[in-house]
Amino acid sequence: MRRSSAAVVPALVTALVLAGTAVPAAAAPDPFERYAQQELSWGTCAFEQQPDALPAECALVTVPRDWARPDAGRDLVVSISRVAASGEHLGSMLLNPGGPGGQGTSLPGALAALQPQLHERYALIGMDPRGTGQEGATAPELLPETCEVPVGRLSPRTDLDARDRSAASIAEHLKLPRATAEACQSEAVVPFITTWQTAHDVELVRMLLGESTLDYLGYSYGTWLGAKYASLFPRSAGKVVLDSSTDFQGRLQAAFEAWPQINQRHFEDAFLPWMTRQFPADVGATTAEAKKNWERARQFFASAGTSPDQFDAIFAGMGSPLRWVLGALVFLLGVQGANGGTATAVTGSALAPQLDARSRAVFGTALESLTPAAVAKALADDPADYRHVLATRYAVACGDQPTRSAAWYQRLSDRQGPQFPLYGWQYGLSEPCAFWSDAPRQELPVLPAEVAGRVLVVQGELDPQTGYEQARSAVRAAPGVSLVSVADSPFHGQYGFEGNPCVDGVVNVFLLRNSRPGTLTCPGVPLPNETGVHPMPGPVPSAAAVATTTATPVLPALRESVRARISDVNSPLR
Repeated sequence: MRRSSAAVVPALVTALVLAGTAVPAAAAPDPFERYAQQELSWGTCAFEQQPDALPAECALVTVPRDWARPDAGRDLVVSISRVAASGEHLGSMLLNPGGPGGQGTSLPGALAALQPQLHERYALIGMDPRGTGQEGATAPELLPETCEVPVGRLSPRTDLDARDRSAASIAEHLKLPRATAEACQSEAVVPFITTWQTAHDVELVRMLLGESTLDYLGYSYGTWLGAKYASLFPRSAGKVVLDSSTDFQGRLQAAFEAWPQINQRHFEDAFLPWMTRQFPADVGATTAEAKKNWERARQFFASAGTSPDQFDAIFAGMGSPLRWVLGALVFLLGVQGANGGTATAVTGSALAPQLDARSRAVFGTALESLTPAAVAKALADDPADYRHVLATRYAVACGDQPTRSAAWYQRLSDRQGPQFPLYGWQYGLSEPCAFWSDAPRQELPVLPAEVAGRVLVVQGELDPQTGYEQARSAVRAAPGVSLVSVADSPFHGQYGFEGNPCVDGVVNVFLLRNSRPGTLTCPGVPLPNETGVHPMPGPVPSAAAVATTTATPVLPALRESVRARISDVNSPLR
């Protein structure tokens, strides 16, 4: 019904009077106000310093459990570290090794030792993100958050093989991801261990350091965290280096869902050809022969009590030279066992010292004493009453964004298995996110255009943990971001620890001289026990690589240790 003009005029006058006398709405309270007043108390770090790393100092930072409601719930504590600049201070750079769930306080001391140019100008800041505890600490309140998965909820079978597509086999496989998801979601703090929350912790660290902007270097999942920090706080983010990148403009879970494809490529186009060059008498002189012998090794270990799933997992996510050496050791012993041998026959290889080191570290015995039966026994499952799972890995991976259903992941397994048998059958049946029922509490923004000009992505061509296509997709969806591709590189983590002079030079020029390249391709570096780079088929045209010189890596033990750590902490198989 139409209102009369007589009725409209008084209503309009009343509205104008109220508008003129209303009290302005109070501004939303600043969630940082209470926490930004704390003083950083730097002291001795809890972790044991790595040989050759530079000493760091550490401090504890109090953060709210929930940045969306800072006054609700008990506060949390995160640990940070610092290696001050040796020369004139240019700024502070936060480092993150990835995960989700990697502790990063020991990283600055290693990077400072290996990149003295960077150390001269930057205060390098490490951080153990919320949920990860304090690196090296023993006090219960400073230990990582874990999910206790009752072993009684898991499959008792020790012969699980995801290639078995029977209903019984699939049901047994799904027990672990279902129990893991339920155990983690029962932990009260898990809903508050997300990238959104951690990015706010990073912003608080910037404030407490007294920096107007905070530069950032992140590896693997650390690229997701860095991109989301820059997206949430674009005015606070300085120069951002994202190494071995996720698709930070898309879905975090897609990085894990791509594992079958990128690991099949890595296995067939990088690892097996390397094995034929290093051990032709043991595994065969061609990739086809090596593949057949790998299948024979798989069958041998299955007959000796090692589940085929466990065997396959050893060859997935081999993102560091140390992981390659371990894979070679298991492969060689498996072939030896399949041939009826009882002792290792590889002590004459030039790689024998590295194989021996892995044998002692993983199997507790010298290479010359290692037998196929001993490897099989060590690889067999030996569960305790509970399986302790790091909560941060799944709290973030499954809690940042909406998840797919268990039926969707099973269909993914059905599709990926025939194409990528190394890990395609297994992945879709092992993802706890398939059973995650909690919806995300916050939405994560994409990288804004104002930040893109300060972001540099570095990506290896055959990275088996964050695929090249993930990084390329992110760069294409964020115009203005620069991409440095590393041709023929099968490893995870390129800058600082790989010993690649092209990559190190490009990143250091960007950070220290503020000169960022456009699209650029660096050549890879030789694989273990090789002096030249062998071209590999992949998404990066090798002809586009720029010339470089090889350099003798400094501090090789420290370098290898950190490379292995970055690879291991970013593996979903931890």
